[in-house]
Amino acid sequence: MSAIFSLLAEQPVLLAFLLVGAGMALGHIKVKGVGLGAAAVLFLAIGITAWATAEGFDIAIPHIVGTLGLVIFAFAIGNNAGGTFFKSLRQATGPIITMVLLFVVAAVAAYLVGTYVFDMDIALIAGTFAGAVTNTPALAAAGESSGDPGTATVGYAVAYLFGVIGMIIAANAALRKAHLDTDVPSPVTHQNVRVDRDDTPTVGEIMARLGAAIDFSRIRRGEEGPIWIPSSTEQLQRGDLVTIVGEDAAVEQAVAELGHRSVHSLRSDRRLLDFRRITVSEPKVVGKTIAELDEILAERWGAKISRVRRGDQDMLAVPLLMVEMGDRVRVVGPTMKLKEISRWLGDSSKGLTDINPVALGLGLGLGMLLGAIEVPVPGGGTFSLGAAAGVLIVGLVMGRLGTIGGVVTALPKSANTVMSELGLLLFLAQAGTNAGGQIGQAFSGDEWWKILLLGILVTSIMAAGLYVTMRSIFKMGGTRLSGLLGGAQTQPAVLAFANGRTGADPRVALGYALVYPVAMITKILVAHFLGGM
Repeated sequence: MSAIFSLLAEQPVLLAFLLVGAGMALGHIKVKGVGLGAAAVLFLAIGITAWATAEGFDIAIPHIVGTLGLVIFAFAIGNNAGGTFFKSLRQATGPIITMVLLFVVAAVAAYLVGTYVFDMDIALIAGTFAGAVTNTPALAAAGESSGDPGTATVGYAVAYLFGVIGMIIAANAALRKAHLDTDVPSPVTHQNVRVDRDDTPTVGEIMARLGAAIDFSRIRRGEEGPIWIPSSTEQLQRGDLVTIVGEDAAVEQAVAELGHRSVHSLRSDRRLLDFRRITVSEPKVVGKTIAELDEILAERWGAKISRVRRGDQDMLAVPLLMVEMGDRVRVVGPTMKLKEISRWLGDSSKGLTDINPVALGLGLGLGMLLGAIEVPVPGGGTFSLGAAAGVLIVGLVMGRLGTIGGVVTALPKSANTVMSELGLLLFLAQAGTNAGGQIGQAFSGDEWWKILLLGILVTSIMAAGLYVTMRSIFKMGGTRLSGLLGGAQTQPAVLAFANGRTGADPRVALGYALVYPVAMITKILVAHFLGGM
């Protein structure tokens, strides 16, 4: 092995990519549906470096490589979460505030116990916190703010395993109550309805009266008349045939309100009015709401958007939903105009991989400048956010805005995903080689059991706190709670476990997505402040 270690010591770039490739190969190995994923790169780097150190070789990846990976990851994760982050704050204020408070409580407990009971270094405490909540970006923030990333990584590595296992135990406890759930979701569907009323209500009045998310996508007056898209001021007359889109329960309410189901299908008559799935890839469209797009579509082509498919999720096109790059929208419009509408929306896969160098470069630069600003604090000294937190905040804002003037600031989801994964893997490889020489000291001394106990404390506070508050205060069902626990832990292994137990019930994904963006951002900021204490 001496020749190999000697080569790796001389070729840090070679070392980085070997660790990334071999580490991810190990990360894909799963035991009962649970795998390490990207964290395997970190553990492999620690193991290889510790082995090399024992053989008398000093192998390491330059710090600048880790910094580059970190800021790229932070920007991509913030830019990708920009829209959903602020939306989550509005939609689930109570659960999210509770989760954030629990993170703060766990961090305070880690600081007090680690400092006054175990006499641990602050970098080790912050790294242990990051490992206990299984969040590698939080480790990056802890290492940067503490000025000792190697020690922080040791704490992360020891605490990580129970961070996964402990939250899986909590998710399993939540699923034991799943048979009592009352929030079984309804898929988005459509129904053709014959109007039996004589009072000629408008479409807008019916939607307001039901108070549910439904949409009227088509209307025909008579049996053989033309089919068109009704506006909110369209009056419904007896005998009209309308197509209603929405969740099952909401559609059933609309049927009962208007008349009865009809066997006639307006969707099958595609001579004058048709629908098409179109990929949003035109930068000028990105960042607009459905209401804004519908106004343009109606004015130019007499068309509208009825559904949006984002990733694997199909959603009703509600007015305030902001369109993102890569969304596939279902447009209903005149048959002869759909090609023109497709060109206007883009309908190209090429733009989905564009990293948008303008937004990326400006975002990284502004974020690092923000992180470098030093703010005076009472009692003397200064405080700065650091590169990771600064870039993360700028990425969030740019992702939320979508466009500034004519400049698109929201990168495609696919591009963000690729950049975030590459950046994270480079950082993990560098962090692992930095900590590998110190991990042996932790296990040869009396630090490892302190780290383990402190990690168990932090994970238990989060798991028990979320379980009790979500069940008792917010009356959340067990299935959705299992996903929320995975999202709060930002841990795909917990999500995979819950999906495996429930047959990929959509409520699991809903709970996971509800808190994931806020959990990611909060843990990074909390770890940053904890490491800087």
